[in-house]
Amino acid sequence: MADDSAAQRQMLSLQLTRWGYDVAVAASGQEAVELARAREFDIVLSDWVMPGMSGLDLCRAFRAIPRDSYGYFVLISAKSGKSAVADGLESGADDFLTKPIDAAELQARLHAGERILRMQAELRQRNQDLERLYSALERDLAEARRLQLSLVPEAVVPLPGAEATFLMQPSGHLGGDLVGWFPLAEGRVALFSVDVSGHGVASALMAARIAALLSPHARDQNVAFLEGRPLAAGAVVERLNRLLCADQQGDLYLTMLYVDICLASGSAHIVQAGHPHPVLLSPGHAPRPLGEGGFPVGLVPDAGYEALTLQLRPGDRLVIPSDGITECPGPDGDLGQAGLCTLLQGQGALRGVALRDAILTGLAAYAGSSDFPDDMSAVILDYRGPD
Repeated sequence: MADDSAAQRQMLSLQLTRWGYDVAVAASGQEAVELARAREFDIVLSDWVMPGMSGLDLCRAFRAIPRDSYGYFVLISAKSGKSAVADGLESGADDFLTKPIDAAELQARLHAGERILRMQAELRQRNQDLERLYSALERDLAEARRLQLSLVPEAVVPLPGAEATFLMQPSGHLGGDLVGWFPLAEGRVALFSVDVSGHGVASALMAARIAALLSPHARDQNVAFLEGRPLAAGAVVERLNRLLCADQQGDLYLTMLYVDICLASGSAHIVQAGHPHPVLLSPGHAPRPLGEGGFPVGLVPDAGYEALTLQLRPGDRLVIPSDGITECPGPDGDLGQAGLCTLLQGQGALRGVALRDAILTGLAAYAGSSDFPDDMSAVILDYRGPD
């Protein structure tokens, strides 16, 4: 309590002590500031008119003192006009008492301040609890992202007569993109790019499930094999679609690009299931989009998927983008398939990692930022032909 009147200080101090409050008194605003700097007071009662530092100045100084909890400030004055109240509120006061002070009103104001302080303390505790939960969630999500990225193969995988380069760059902690490969038979491999709808934990869990269904380490669980023998490309996607439609627990679905390639001959069978078109880069030719679209996987139980046959020649590169690439936003709207072909047009001499990095650089230039709003993933196959 701050008041330059000794009689007022004594009267209020005795009253507050009888009510059970621990009271500290100050004869001036400056003395009150020094007390407040040394100790956190829950409630401050201050006379408005004091020599030197007024109650308004004290209130401003009190608000400027760093503290962990909120302090409730009550101004006491004979002033009761609207302009005075506005000045007090502007200075940071919470409540007002007019002189002469009525004991019942004073007690009611104090109880109101205590309720505010209790609510503020509860809110602070809840915020601290939320911060702890958020920190724990951040740690869990970071670990989940590390585990998710462990599902992706090495950035560069050498193959007989070819090389596969993988791009996987989630936009947040977790995403629904997945890229990978697995051997089908001697000299025959499968490449795939998957994009689960949505973002976050549910999409990441679905992507992890697809990774298990296309695992190179468990042929008996891989949907590309039946009784140990590799299925045709269209049959693989149809089987996966039936499986997801049969036990879908939510509204998630996925787009997919699946490639079955014989590395010795360069003959490739490509199934496009709602995924962006792959792009063929051939020496001396403009980039050429392939495919006609197809149904996403997990939506239509009896959907059929036909494979496109492609004959790769030595020097050809097959670029399989996700929709994070084709839908990359820029000043003229989404990049689109045509924009991707334009971006690739100037990269005729690049291969593998250099081509992957050039794609990312071009996307960042188009978007004006490398902080992309969607997951970025891609597979690049450089075909050399038989060694």
